Amino acid sequence: MSQIQTTPTNNAPEMTVIGADTTIKGEMFFEKSARILGNFEGKITAQGEVHIGNGANCNAAVEAEKIIVDGSVQGPLFARDQLTLTENAQVQGDLTAGTLVVAHGASFVGHCNVGPRANEMTGTTTQTTTTQTAPSQAINTEPKANITTQLDLTPPWAQTTGSSVA
Repeated sequence: MSQIQTTPTNNAPEMTVIGADTTIKGEMFFEKSARILGNFEGKITAQGEVHIGNGANCNAAVEAEKIIVDGSVQGPLFARDQLTLTENAQVQGDLTAGTLVVAHGASFVGHCNVGPRANEMTGTTTQTTTTQTAPSQAINTEPKANITTQLDLTPPWAQTTGSSVA
């Protein structure tokens, strides 16, 4: 059975939790915040914070005010304010954020655009409307023609080219 629940606490903002035993494919929109503990494939958009929990696996484009990655993400991440990669984070995809925090031990493969004007410089356009005073920016989920998704990380001395060294 899926575990999707909204858990308000006394002083913490309202947060929707996707349980560890849950797999979802599609698009999810959260008016507030979300914590993903299971598997998700598609697109996640939130007005507040998205936390990808330890053990979670997301093959998704994620857009939120604040993103915390403590699990595995394959896809572009767009944080209007802050993006945090914890020591357990494993990210493969392009990052765009106002501020980037990377803990020792985090793993990241992709392009990185950081700073208050990063979205303007990358050509990211506004596609969603919000009730906030700051305009929302959308994630460019289209693959870039000059970027390969599979990187050859074999060091040059370990590659075989068919010629032998005598």
